[in-house]
Amino acid sequence: MSNSRSENDTLPARPSDHIDSVERTPGTGGLGWRGWLRWGWRQLTSMRTALMLLLFMAVAAIPGSLFPQRQADPNGVVKYYDDNPELASALDTMQLFDVYSSAWFSAIYLLLFVSLIGCIIPRIKHHANALRAKAPRTPARLQRMAAHFTHELHLVADDTSEADIEQAVAIAEHELRRRGYRTARYDSAKVWSVSAERGYLRETGNLVFHSALVGILVTVLLSAGLNYTGDRVIVQGTTFVNTESAYSSFSPGRYFDRTSLTPYALSLDGFDVEYVDPGRPGAGQAGNFAAHLSIREPGDDDSRAETVRVNAPIEVNGDRIYLLGNGYAPMITIRNAAGDIVYQEPQPFLPQDSAMTSLGVIKVPDGLPEQIGLIGFLYPTQSTLESGAYYSVFPDLINPLMTFNVFTGDLGIDDGTPRSVYQLDTQSMTQITGGDTGVDSIELAPGQTADLPDGMGTITFEDLTVTEGAEEPVKRFVSLQIQRDTGATWVLIFSILATVGLITGLLVPRRRLWVKATFTEPVVGERKVRIEYAGLARGEDPGLARAVEQFRDSHLSAIAEQLPPPHFKKGTP
Repeated sequence: MSNSRSENDTLPARPSDHIDSVERTPGTGGLGWRGWLRWGWRQLTSMRTALMLLLFMAVAAIPGSLFPQRQADPNGVVKYYDDNPELASALDTMQLFDVYSSAWFSAIYLLLFVSLIGCIIPRIKHHANALRAKAPRTPARLQRMAAHFTHELHLVADDTSEADIEQAVAIAEHELRRRGYRTARYDSAKVWSVSAERGYLRETGNLVFHSALVGILVTVLLSAGLNYTGDRVIVQGTTFVNTESAYSSFSPGRYFDRTSLTPYALSLDGFDVEYVDPGRPGAGQAGNFAAHLSIREPGDDDSRAETVRVNAPIEVNGDRIYLLGNGYAPMITIRNAAGDIVYQEPQPFLPQDSAMTSLGVIKVPDGLPEQIGLIGFLYPTQSTLESGAYYSVFPDLINPLMTFNVFTGDLGIDDGTPRSVYQLDTQSMTQITGGDTGVDSIELAPGQTADLPDGMGTITFEDLTVTEGAEEPVKRFVSLQIQRDTGATWVLIFSILATVGLITGLLVPRRRLWVKATFTEPVVGERKVRIEYAGLARGEDPGLARAVEQFRDSHLSAIAEQLPPPHFKKGTP
């Protein structure tokens, strides 16, 4: 047993850090803490582990699309707590509302990063050494290779010298170099050979792919901390100034400087949308959304016009502006009993269906005997069901109608608690129109005015075609997302490099070819030279045998042209 172990330890093919070569502390019978650390590091930095971690990260990202995230949708998290308080508390404990900044997602991310780095660096070093090294020595038994062919050339003893045979191998070397192989000659007594290899571009492609993947991970990690995303609803004719307080929602990165927002102003001049006419296939479907903006930047005397379309953002001082949604913003005027205006502004109504039936909330905290809130519905093309309920049959303003239910009581805005402008908390309020109150809901067409209950005042649905000379009776609004993404260009560059590296690694074959010429036993009156052609591929290569055979035919043709008889005579395969 000891002899066998001693022989194994001296095998030249056995690496110096092989398990059998690790020095063990007498009596421990194990690897020791250094051996276990080395084993753990090798497991972590293996490509199999990196692929598993990449899969784990993809699976770990799924909850981020299932549950609202605090940075992207803080109002959604609040609503989730209101709808499912017990479940939301459990989910929050597991950091499912902050998936991408959670401890467990960060651990997977960092382990993947370390695994890729630990895998790539040794491979780069090994690849660099391999590029500088000579082609491997010609094996003694080429017949053991995956592809092997032989051919015999008959020599005229008096006219053919060893120099001619050496020249035949030199022809092979020249032909291999012409095909992109690195070559090395290994000649000895009565044996002439050339060793060739190519396909190192395959490993280069693999390293470029994995290095680019690391580049993407680093870029995403850094840019996520330096970027920000904000949402803003802009009504036609109003202006948004790029300050944090002007956003409807604002989600900065961890390292973003809140004072570094670039100052500029956006005004919505108009919004175009085309609907398929009634009676045609797909009637009511919308297309060709276009928000026309005026942009003014510091130092510019005049504003410039830009158009934002779906999936066609514009860029302003490094910020990319996307069009997310649109809707109607009817102008509502509310007066008290004395006729004084207590509320007048275009209020965005959020679409609820494809026919643009829209829901809006109006809050009037001052100017009336008590605080009131109104929940309204806008029907762009109003129609009536048999039950008497209203609905919209077409998204364009053909027969617009608005209905309101009125609530009185505490709006909940005096205690300083943030409240959504698109929601009305009616728990501490009293409904005085619609529902079971016995009082009909308020109904208004453009230009009409109706009385509020209990003589509180009036409400008017302004017809803008009359009051302002507009083209339509109702203004439009758009929902814009403003995003700073400093890493987008680098992510694109690394993605292109990863794609090129992956394609190169898949398509370039890694091959080694050998050509060896040796004398055979002499026969009366003549001698023969045996030429062997052999090939070996790294991995599966179904085209290897054909490539070796084609090279053999090309080499023999070159010999016939450059060393014609009497040097060689036709041989036998």
